Amino acid sequence: MAKPKITVGISARHLHISQEHLDILFGKGHQLHPFKDLGQPGQYACEERVDLVTEKGSFKQVRILGPVRPNTQVELALTDAMKLGLKVPVRDSGDHRDAPGLTLVGPKGEVKLGTGVIAACRHIHMTPADAAEFGVKDKQFVSVKIGDAERCLIFDKVLVRVHENFALEMHVDTDEGNACGAKTGDFAEIVG
Repeated sequence: MAKPKITVGISARHLHISQEHLDILFGKGHQLHPFKDLGQPGQYACEERVDLVTEKGSFKQVRILGPVRPNTQVELALTDAMKLGLKVPVRDSGDHRDAPGLTLVGPKGEVKLGTGVIAACRHIHMTPADAAEFGVKDKQFVSVKIGDAERCLIFDKVLVRVHENFALEMHVDTDEGNACGAKTGDFAEIVG
């Protein structure tokens, strides 16, 4: 029996934000306003956007993803980081070890992050039932094929993330998506 196809989600630059930083950037007690739902249950792109600023450059109007989190985290593709003059580590979400910071500028204030800017490692979200079907475990690394015959690539070191609240979906950043000509909604397959 064929295993289900894994939907690909291309992740553009964005940030996750703490309530403390949201209050500073948008005003005390501010609540996020959903713009559109994302592939993972309960996750959404927000109306709110902020500017990312370093001494070397900036990105204007970068979207916040909700809901709020305990810690603020900025996720960039490596080419984005280069434009800002940052050397960012490739990390699983929440791992800010050795990660640089930058300044967030909102309509009501600024936040200088000391750390928290990463390039998120490519990963697959799946439920325990999905993991059993694919024969993989949480935190395991697999190889995944994405793309058509012209630009097909096999990505090694794809992190498997298993949780009962996840939906089956692989996340890559814009650099990785562009390398294989993929777009959100395309399909990937585990090949090793």
